[in-house]
Amino acid sequence: MKEFKEFISRGNMMDLAVGVIIGSAFTAIVNSLVKDLINPLIGLFIGKIDLSNLKLTIGEATFRYGSFLNAVINFLIIALVVFILMKLVNKFTIKKEVEKETPAPSNEEIYLRQIRDALQEKKTLR
Repeated sequence: MKEFKEFISRGNMMDLAVGVIIGSAFTAIVNSLVKDLINPLIGLFIGKIDLSNLKLTIGEATFRYGSFLNAVINFLIIALVVFILMKLVNKFTIKKEVEKETPAPSNEEIYLRQIRDALQEKKTLR
């Protein structure tokens, strides 16, 4: 039981829980966006407001391609938002890593650079 308690109380587990909760709330927002805004806009062009009711019936089989279109639109919107978020996260974490990886030059390096620059100036004066 102690080991399980430690596992649950770790920071990663809490981050995961927050991510799942935010993700489900975001999914509800995207579903509303698609259902209430995007579908009516697309419906203006194809003549039907509710895409989820679009279907094709062949014999006894009914293909509800409108619901599939809704799911595809939802997926594309969520994928786009996740892509943008990951680009932002990567942009900030890469900057921090680069800053950490490039330490300040030591005194020896500074002196050697000054000597190099002085030698190069001598060559250009000749």
